[in-house]
Amino acid sequence: MTRQLVNFLHIGPGKSGSTWLHEVLISHPEIYFTEAKDLYFFSRYYDRGLGWYTAQFRAARPQHKIVGEVCPEYLSYEKAAERIRECLGPDVRLMVTLREPASRAFSSYLYLQKHGLAAPTFIQTAEQVPELLGEGRYATHLRRYLDSFDRKRLHIAVLDDVTDWLEVGRHVVSPRQLEARLPASGARWLPLATSAGRAATWVRNHNGADLVGRVKRSELVHRVLYRPLGDARPTMSAEDVSYVRERLDREIAEVENEFGIALRQRWGWL
Repeated sequence: MTRQLVNFLHIGPGKSGSTWLHEVLISHPEIYFTEAKDLYFFSRYYDRGLGWYTAQFRAARPQHKIVGEVCPEYLSYEKAAERIRECLGPDVRLMVTLREPASRAFSSYLYLQKHGLAAPTFIQTAEQVPELLGEGRYATHLRRYLDSFDRKRLHIAVLDDVTDWLEVGRHVVSPRQLEARLPASGARWLPLATSAGRAATWVRNHNGADLVGRVKRSELVHRVLYRPLGDARPTMSAEDVSYVRERLDREIAEVENEFGIALRQRWGWL
């Protein structure tokens, strides 16, 4: 029987600091993460089998107290919780970082816009792309994990207490790592950015996740493909914000009741 090395997963949601978290934790001497953020095993590539998945962590060493990955797709993927429990057992640590849903959805919208996949407005895009708001249905997604795992295995994260929960030593973060890893940006030339995205998908589909990870982490690649929006970054209108809050308020209230976190007060919804 294959020994399970993986004991930690950051499961999402998307656009909630996962890239920054991956960059910071991958440099910790007691933590082993794969080069590629987003292995997508428990969502897109489950048919590759557990042997393929565990092979991605073969370079982990005894000094690595935490072995795992960051893949924001797992939170909202319907079958992921059950698959994780089946493959990794009941004691794997699961981490979620909840971002204010309107800003999270708008960040996703900007990502779609950057790749030429968005409708002219945020609300039109939300109506055409259900996942834009769907990822923010936090109570629905967390309920699936509570059905499969003891609540103490699930950490609703505040970023500055991550190392305490993982039970690894405090880690000095460099000024470069403290900077935003992926500021809002636009494609310098949309056909090139689109082609790069398709190429990354093709490489992933052909077992090249590590290569994709190294390329995506390259600052040079980001400079070539994208330009920071800076002051030109679009902002949400009051109508956009109300649109999100009206549709997700009940979800957030349920999370508050289950976990005892005053999210709406913290986010200025009340």
